[in-house]
Amino acid sequence: MKSKQVVCMGELLIDCLADQLGKPVEEVTSWTEYPGGAPANVACALAKLGTSVAFVGAVGADPEGNALVKLLQDFQIDVSGVQVESDCSTRKVYVVRTESGEPIFGGFGDKVNHQFADARLRADRLPLDTIAAADFLVIGTIALAYRDSRNAVQSAISHCLPNQTQIALDVNWRPMFWSYPEGARPMIQGILPTVSWLKMSTAEAEWLFGTEDLDLIAMDLPTAKGIILTQGDQGCYYHIGPHQGHIPAFPVSVQDTTGAGDAFLAGFLHQLCQGGPQILEDANAVKGMLRYATAVGALTTMQPGAIAAQPTAERVAEFLALHS
Repeated sequence: MKSKQVVCMGELLIDCLADQLGKPVEEVTSWTEYPGGAPANVACALAKLGTSVAFVGAVGADPEGNALVKLLQDFQIDVSGVQVESDCSTRKVYVVRTESGEPIFGGFGDKVNHQFADARLRADRLPLDTIAAADFLVIGTIALAYRDSRNAVQSAISHCLPNQTQIALDVNWRPMFWSYPEGARPMIQGILPTVSWLKMSTAEAEWLFGTEDLDLIAMDLPTAKGIILTQGDQGCYYHIGPHQGHIPAFPVSVQDTTGAGDAFLAGFLHQLCQGGPQILEDANAVKGMLRYATAVGALTTMQPGAIAAQPTAERVAEFLALHS
């Protein structure tokens, strides 16, 4: 019997957003801290929408880690898979923003990329029964940048395959997390044959596949159930089973795009959990799922903070009614 519909695995951290827009890191005079980390963002967005979810990751034994775990608990997220590392700290990522609110990653303060708890996620401490019992495992690529967390992800994947847990991968390419970025592409390509659902931006598609043509990408991934290509304010393109098309973005007043893609993925998976696999048989239903996901992403851009800005299911319904 399935226990949690979705397990999200990876980084849980603090995003430090620059208070001054359009300034480089060295000219920023103050920062505001928000909880973040792409898999954690997806988990929180799913919980707000009403989907049962567990989170697997690692934080430091510090006030930041304690606060992040409590936040997940407040959203009724299963945190039994969160590991606490006593000898390293919870990661902080400094993010500067353009005048239009687009995030630009600005580093890790006075620490290097591998000196944080999320890089130490241990395979031998994973809740493998929880992972194997889920309908979906959501992963990103940042955990692949570090030996321990990479081994943990590979162990989780190996327990998904025989138990029919579908893997959803958000490429989320962030070279600053990698000590050797040139090794990232083959490592990511190595897990693609296990992936049922692939989400990426057009820039990530060009980097990973050398094309943004979904027909060509789908030929390289014959086992994938669906591929989604996001384009920010240009909406998204999709190739899901026999269904292909484009969903335009909603016109909204953007304050901060941090976590919008994570919210989009959560909206899509929430609809898939609600409708079941049969929903994929109907072209209009697939369009409706992606329009819903687009609405969740759009609403998340209207306030600062990836998790703080995420909408509830009721808010999404109201938004879609206004844009019907």
